Amino acid sequence: MVRRPKIVVEPPGPKAREIIEMDRQLLSPSLTRTAPLVGYEAQGVWVKDPDGNEYLDFGSGIAVTNVGHRHPRVVETVKREVEKLIFVNSCDFHTIPQVHLAKKLTEITPGDFKKRVFFVNSGTEAVECGIKAVRYYTQRYYFVGFINGFHGRTMGSLAFTTTSPSARRRFQPMMPGVVHAPYPYCYRCPLGHKEGYPECGLACLDYLKNQILYHVAPADEVAGILFEPIQGAGGYIVPPAEWVRGLRKIADENGIVLMDDEIQSGMGRTGKWWAVEHFGVVPDVVLISKAIAAGFPFGACVAKAEILEWGPGAHENTLGGNPVLSSVALTVIDIIEKEGLLENAKKVGEHMLKRLREMQEKHEIIGDVRGIGLMIGVEFVKDRRTKEPATEERNKIVQEAFKRGLILLGAGKCSLRLAPPLIITEEEADVGLEILEETIKAVSGG
Repeated sequence: MVRRPKIVVEPPGPKAREIIEMDRQLLSPSLTRTAPLVGYEAQGVWVKDPDGNEYLDFGSGIAVTNVGHRHPRVVETVKREVEKLIFVNSCDFHTIPQVHLAKKLTEITPGDFKKRVFFVNSGTEAVECGIKAVRYYTQRYYFVGFINGFHGRTMGSLAFTTTSPSARRRFQPMMPGVVHAPYPYCYRCPLGHKEGYPECGLACLDYLKNQILYHVAPADEVAGILFEPIQGAGGYIVPPAEWVRGLRKIADENGIVLMDDEIQSGMGRTGKWWAVEHFGVVPDVVLISKAIAAGFPFGACVAKAEILEWGPGAHENTLGGNPVLSSVALTVIDIIEKEGLLENAKKVGEHMLKRLREMQEKHEIIGDVRGIGLMIGVEFVKDRRTKEPATEERNKIVQEAFKRGLILLGAGKCSLRLAPPLIITEEEADVGLEILEETIKAVSGG
């Protein structure tokens, strides 16, 4: 019998409410909270709160727990490694696990050229490392980012983040030299082409070439193009393959470094190690975090060797490349390989997309369904003809699904991002999709 969520007390229950109230008084209110979940215990695709409610996780902590919560091999690795060595600062000394992990990452990232690796503690740090290295290497001033992109909230990465005004408000001036081009959000063309792709002729790419790189940032002064192969926080937006290949061509023609942000889309989420592989493009820099260490703070910048061959002291950190977490990351990679999680992400993702498109035919509130593997976006609209965003309805769906035992995450103005752990079965996915459809019916009036 397939396991289902178990709600023993309407969430949040009394124990959860106590923690939530303490949180409200003590923690920074800048932390946005999707639902009143207090995580107490988790295993596989299930999360339990302190009141005994059990939830099916369709968010993976924003695409972090790709191998599932508390995978036994991850737990075993942590226990083994902390008995041996917890910390030696990698900016001054050497450790065995980070060298082995660096070798493995150079093998599984795209490109058969020589690479180097810099280890960090988060996604935004990976981006910071990348933009510093590329500016150092090229000695150029400008960078190109994309509208609706998310790359972090520290001051360098924030200069590229444009998902919403709240992330940028009152933080000017940001890092100078970053200009933004339209991303091919084809369901809502940023350039207003009603006919959409491919009839638009890749207008976004033309705008980058003929407007941005001609009038705003001269191509020969652009250091790097930083892009998400699938936009994450912006709504799980999948671009046309020709657009991604067009970026590679522009970079090659102008000596620009192509920087691939795989922080949310990588580590097998799309059914390949890296989302960019679906488009047949090899980037110069790959930025990694989130799922690489199963929920521990870790990340990496992997680049063509020459890009990271900067001088001693040009970029360092104290905690990057922690030996315990490097070992965890090696274990995560091995789990994904040995348990066939790339194949499972592809198989279950295709199953979910099929089910969701069937839902779309029945429910007018679903405007668009898109995705690759287990990186799936569902966009809600008030009217399919006008595509007016159904933001309030999306938020209600998240809350009502939570009450029914399903953890969902919003993205963009009116979308859901469905990103369950890569270990999820079709049967478990169906349980979540049933709850989602029940919730859509309740919120939309049928």
